[in-house]
Amino acid sequence: MRARLGDRSLFSRLEVPIYLDHAAVSPASDPVLEAMTDAMQAGARLGIGAMHSWLEGSERARSNVASLLGVPSEEVALTGNTSQGVTAVARGLDWQPGDRIVLFRGEFPANVTPWLLAASDFGLEVRWAEAEAFRLDPEAALAELEPLLEGARLVAVSAVQFQTGFAMPLEAIGQACRRHGAELFVDAIQGLGLLPLSADLPIDYLAAGGHKWLMGPLGTGILWARPERWTELRPHHASWLSHQDGLSFLMEGEGLLRYDRPLRTGPASIEGGVANATGHAALAASVGLLLELGLPAIEEHVGRWVDALELGLLERGFTSARVAHGRSGILSVKPAEGDVLGLAGHLRERGASVSTPDGWLRFAPHWPNALDEVPTLLDAIDRG
Repeated sequence: MRARLGDRSLFSRLEVPIYLDHAAVSPASDPVLEAMTDAMQAGARLGIGAMHSWLEGSERARSNVASLLGVPSEEVALTGNTSQGVTAVARGLDWQPGDRIVLFRGEFPANVTPWLLAASDFGLEVRWAEAEAFRLDPEAALAELEPLLEGARLVAVSAVQFQTGFAMPLEAIGQACRRHGAELFVDAIQGLGLLPLSADLPIDYLAAGGHKWLMGPLGTGILWARPERWTELRPHHASWLSHQDGLSFLMEGEGLLRYDRPLRTGPASIEGGVANATGHAALAASVGLLLELGLPAIEEHVGRWVDALELGLLERGFTSARVAHGRSGILSVKPAEGDVLGLAGHLRERGASVSTPDGWLRFAPHWPNALDEVPTLLDAIDRG
């Protein structure tokens, strides 16, 4: 069975009638579950003999994500989550005391806390911009960002803000960073898998977890960096597979156990331990579906779904955080009257899975969501 926009046939185990929490955790599709099960069964049958197929699954995941980004697969590292990617850069750069980093208030903590810890440990200067300012007045926000970039080493920003769904102007921010010689790190977990995030943007690093818009399992993620940036990162965590020819002492005879082998470089430098083989097999399957459908088609479909719901909610007096200059797959709203948490609970009782980040009522559909869900959802709101 092939994937089709607006058709959840490949989610045969999903019990929630209207699933709108892809900005939190995507449910596993049948191909994802089957890929993970096959990897586990291979281990059950063969033990270590399954290693070759496990490695192939990891490389498929790397290759599929690289295709989404439009980059060579050797520029992509497989991680356990977004935080691992953020931390690899926050701890791996050759910081000098007094180096300046620019962070954004309102960001999800995964793209703030590792940088603050690095600032404390390495004596960095932290400057703050306001993420919400870019949604309200992007030109003014960019003007206010410019002086913060003077002398800055790195800027860390999310591609999409988790509360409002606002897609940050990465092109403009990246160009401003380049004018000032600053590197740009992007937390892409709320955009990768839907929005056209690629190496064509003026960014230096991009990290994402696999369990949201990539529709893979928990415990998977990726980090991409431009080749010249990989050469600047020092591994902050090293283990036995961090060494070049790290497997040789197990497979190629006697006398090869050494601790002085050079550490691997590039993406391999942060993949130092045993890989999440079952998770990678599942991630390869989920991203494979995205590639099959095509991101432009997925983005258009999700946009039509969100447009329809937003129009209905605005007619009912809701306030929407969505703006034309920064749309994503997220629609965040507030009712004219009533309690957001109470309304979310009411919708869940009527079969719609939604979230309430920071006081917003958040809807996050993806490619399986059908347009005919919208009238059902609006009817549930009317009956609330």
